[in-house]
Amino acid sequence: YMANLQFESQNIDYHKLEKHKIVVETLAGLCNSSIQIFDLNKNKIAFFSKNYAHLLGYNKDEFEALNYAFFEAKIHPDDKYDLAMFGLSSLKLFKELSNDEKLNHKVLYEFRMLNSIGKYVRVIDQYHILELDTTGQIWLMMSTLDLSPNQDVESSVKCQILNFRTGKIIPSSVDNKPSLELTKRELEILTLVKQGLLSKEISDKLFISVHTVNTHRQRFLEKLGANNTIEAIIFATKYGLI
Repeated sequence: YMANLQFESQNIDYHKLEKHKIVVETLAGLCNSSIQIFDLNKNKIAFFSKNYAHLLGYNKDEFEALNYAFFEAKIHPDDKYDLAMFGLSSLKLFKELSNDEKLNHKVLYEFRMLNSIGKYVRVIDQYHILELDTTGQIWLMMSTLDLSPNQDVESSVKCQILNFRTGKIIPSSVDNKPSLELTKRELEILTLVKQGLLSKEISDKLFISVHTVNTHRQRFLEKLGANNTIEAIIFATKYGLI
C-alpha cells in the first residue's frame, strides 16, 4: 500500500508542516510525551519533539541522523512483523473513510522497545492524522509515545483504532497473518521480479511456461498478503527473504 502512495507537489503545502512543528513542540512540553510528525510523502520522520524518546533514555544526538531507522532497530524483533501488518491494515481502513472520518480516528499500538540500558519495555504509540493532501490522501501523521502501564514484556503487539469523537473502538487482529514461508521457486521468481524481469522473460530464463510463472506469482502474493508485486517485494526485502 505504501508503495502505491503517489503525491503531487501541488497537492501539498509544506508551510502547514512548519506550523504544526511549533504547536507539537509546545504540546510535548506540556504533556511530557515524546511526539513526532511522520511525512508519508517523503516516508520519513519530519519532526521530533526535543524530548523525543526520553522515556527510553536516548538523546537527540543518537537518533537525529538515522531518523526512523534508529527507532525501528529498537523495536523487539518479534513485534516488527505484526506492527507492519497492523500498520498496513490501518492505512487501508483509513483509505475507505471520508476525509472528515479520517481526521476523527487515531490508531493505538502497544509493543516492546529496547531502552538505553538494554532492557525491553512496553510502549504505547498513538497515531492520528494531522493533514491530508488536497486529494484526501493521508500526508502527515502525529505519533505520541508513552510508556505503557502494562509492563508485561511477554505480551504480544496490541492495536486498536479509536474514533475519538464517538469513543467507538475498532479492535485489530493479525491472527490470520500471511505466511512468510515461500518455496524455493517462489523466492527465485520473486527475486527475478525484483530485478525487473517480466513473466515472459522469467519463463525463458527458467525454462518454464508463462502460466507457471504467473501461478507462482499469485501464490507469493497470497502468502505475503500483498496486493501487487511491489508490496510483495517490499515485504520480502524487509524480512530478509530476498
